[in-house]
Amino acid sequence: MKFIIATNNKKKLRELGAILNKLGVEAVSLAEAGVESDAEETGATFEENSRIKALAAMKVSGLAAIADDSGLEVDALGGEPGIYSARYGGELCRNDTERYEYLLNNLKDVPDGKRTARFVSVITCVFPDGREISARGEIEGEILRSPSGEGGFGYDPVFFVRGENMTMAEMPQERKNEISHRARSLALMAKKLEEVL
Repeated sequence: MKFIIATNNKKKLRELGAILNKLGVEAVSLAEAGVESDAEETGATFEENSRIKALAAMKVSGLAAIADDSGLEVDALGGEPGIYSARYGGELCRNDTERYEYLLNNLKDVPDGKRTARFVSVITCVFPDGREISARGEIEGEILRSPSGEGGFGYDPVFFVRGENMTMAEMPQERKNEISHRARSLALMAKKLEEVL
């Protein structure tokens, strides 16, 4: 069976492809399938946006499709940046560093102990016959006052992981692959797919 992964993000392709390959599924990217799918993320939740991307890829390719939507939710900001994590700060923020600096500025008056946050990943798989599977993974932490660590990307340098005593950017890649929000949603998706396939 062949699946299309609704992304051109190389990191996501590797992670999702590895899970699917273990299940005996051939995974191809949008580019490899020779299709373009630029689904507009109009949903209000990670679940909705993940489903929108998966459905769009399935419709243009005719293949079972899998998509991920993920981001950071900060409690003191009412869940922001949430589904807008990659576009947080709009035109003011052109890269990861500017986005997390914008976040830190918005949290400057929030005391320690009230800076709780979580990374969320939702993966949705849709089949041409109408079946749909969804899996959500989260990792809890808190937002530091300044960045720490050179690894990772996005908000990793300011996200301190409870129980690990380090930021996501300080964490060895192998450990991150075991406990991250995406690792958790992938593990759950693998379990659900095994039952379906």
